[in-house]
Amino acid sequence: MASEHQHPHNGEGENSWEGDFDPFADPEERRVLFAAFDSFRQYRRNAHMNTTHRRRQAFYALPSAHWQMLSEPPFSILDNFNKVDDAIDTNAEMADAILEIGLQSFGLSIAPDKNDPTQNWHDTATSSDVNKAHSTIRQFYRDWSLEGQAEREVCYDPVLQDLHHEFQTRRDSGEDIRVLVPGAGLGRLVFDICMAGYDAEGNEISYHQLMASNWVLNHTKGPSKHALHPFALHFSNLQSRTQQLQKVQIPDVHPGAAMQEAIGSGRRLGTMSMSAADFTVLYAQPDNKESFDAVATVFFIDTAPNLIRYIEAIRHSLKPNGIWINVGPLLWHFDDGHSRKTNDVGHESGIGEPGNVELSEEEVLSLVERMGFRIEKNGDRRACGYIQDPNSMLQNLYQPSHWVARKLPVV
Repeated sequence: MASEHQHPHNGEGENSWEGDFDPFADPEERRVLFAAFDSFRQYRRNAHMNTTHRRRQAFYALPSAHWQMLSEPPFSILDNFNKVDDAIDTNAEMADAILEIGLQSFGLSIAPDKNDPTQNWHDTATSSDVNKAHSTIRQFYRDWSLEGQAEREVCYDPVLQDLHHEFQTRRDSGEDIRVLVPGAGLGRLVFDICMAGYDAEGNEISYHQLMASNWVLNHTKGPSKHALHPFALHFSNLQSRTQQLQKVQIPDVHPGAAMQEAIGSGRRLGTMSMSAADFTVLYAQPDNKESFDAVATVFFIDTAPNLIRYIEAIRHSLKPNGIWINVGPLLWHFDDGHSRKTNDVGHESGIGEPGNVELSEEEVLSLVERMGFRIEKNGDRRACGYIQDPNSMLQNLYQPSHWVARKLPVV
């Protein structure tokens, strides 16, 4: 799978996907892409059906006197359902915008010819695909809202601090420092690294994430121009309905405008790109050998069925004495979206090859050192949520690792 690139810009509607990548050449790749499109199309209908429609049915199944009591103030349950429906429609505007830009990028129609299987992407999404669209929309809270800054401070700030500690002098002297960000998601860390003056290349395999990052980096109307209700679909552990209906505005920083402002003020700005590919395949290729000064993995390494493949790709792509910065937990999860083969070079099928293993943190660190790295920093563990409502009566918190490893030169 050839890489694609996206670059923040100020124009509207231009094609942000470049390169020779053609997902239509492979039926399985096309199926995964079409399912991602369709999942954003289904967001509005699915959210209404599974959130408010079934709750109204259950509500009216209560004894008549009971539901009538709960329909009146101070409960006003039916009024709240209506407000949640409005919030869903607001979120769906974002899903529709991501879909529209994505279809334009790949030259597809919003109303395809249903007799042409190479064009008809409607009704291809599974419930798993639609769930990914839901979680992708919510992820804008973490990566692109002011309110999500607390989570970003724990996860992204240490990466920037480690980069500055290692490379600031070289960067300030004019040297180009290349940083690879596997599992780049919605592109916020890639953007922040670029704004800090480093050349950042993100990598992502999920079409949901790629389409959403393309939209937020290249097609948002301005800072705080798009509304999101991140917790509207949650009905449990609420202190109040106000909490459920909280609205945030994204993006907190408009990428194109921020980059233009930095250029205008004479600040050093890095370059920025995004590759769409299986990380373990693309970054094990000869043309990526010893290409990067640093690799930054944030909430990423636990997506590996076989962590050795990830370490091999990181070691291959890092320059001698380059650093690997890692922040994240070990919630081992092997996404079925990673199971497709995305490159026919060599014998491996990438992330989705057979087998998996779950390691402890001690074992991960031992493995990293066994495979040609020296752990130079380990600790500084700070708790954080992941798209966590800070007012929820249930708090799910991670205590992520934070370590820095240096690639040892081959003796």
